[in-house]
Amino acid sequence: MANYASFVWSVADILRGSYKAHQYGGVILPFTVLRRLDSVLAVNKAEVLAAIDQAKQDGLNVSPGMLRKRAGHQYSFYNTSRWSFENLLDDANNIRENLRDYVLGFSESVRDIFDKSKFDDIIADLDNNDLLYLVVQRFAEVNLSPQAVDNTTMGHVFEELIRKFAEASNETAGEHFTPREVIKLMVDILLSPDREEIENTPHISRSIYETFTPRWIQTRVSYELAA
Repeated sequence: MANYASFVWSVADILRGSYKAHQYGGVILPFTVLRRLDSVLAVNKAEVLAAIDQAKQDGLNVSPGMLRKRAGHQYSFYNTSRWSFENLLDDANNIRENLRDYVLGFSESVRDIFDKSKFDDIIADLDNNDLLYLVVQRFAEVNLSPQAVDNTTMGHVFEELIRKFAEASNETAGEHFTPREVIKLMVDILLSPDREEIENTPHISRSIYETFTPRWIQTRVSYELAA
C-alpha cells in the first residue's frame, strides 16, 4: 500500500514550483480517482466501444443499461470515450481537449464527481503550466486495476494520500477522513439491532453512507453477510 501511495505522491515532484504544497491534493486526488476508474474499466473497454459502433451501424441508440452490462455486471458506470490513460499520450498536442473528452465519456454519476472537483479547471491550469502531459504520463505508469490493488488496499492508499496532504497543509488528518475504527463502530451500531436476522438470513445486506473530505467524493459502503 505504501508503495502505491508513495508513487502517486511523487506527482508532487512534478507540481512543485507551479503549485504550493497545500494545492497538491486538489490535483492528485481527482487524478487518482480517474486512474482507478480507468483501470477498472480497461478490461471491458473494447466491448463497450464495439457495442457503440454496432449500434451506429444499425442506426440504434445504445441504452445505459447495455453499456453498464458491457462494462461489467458489477459496475454501475461506464465510459464511451475512445481515450484512456495509455492512448492520451499518443497525441500530446491535443491532450487537454482529449482528456476533457475522456471525462465527458463517463456515465452521469461519475461525471458529477469530476464536476464537483472542478476537474476542468484543473486540466486547464495544468495545461497552462505545461504540466498536463507529465501528470497524465506519471499516472499512466501506475497499475490501479482491481487485480493489482483490491478495494481495501485502494482505500488505504486514499487514506495515506489524504494524511500526507493534511500534513503538507499543517492540518489534522482526522479532519479529512473518517478513521477506520470509527467506521467499524458505525457498522457495528448499524448491524447490532438486526444481528440475529443477519446471521440467519442468506445474502441479507445493510448499507451505510460515509462522506469524507474532499467533499466531492462520497462513498457508499455496502456490507453483505451470508449465513
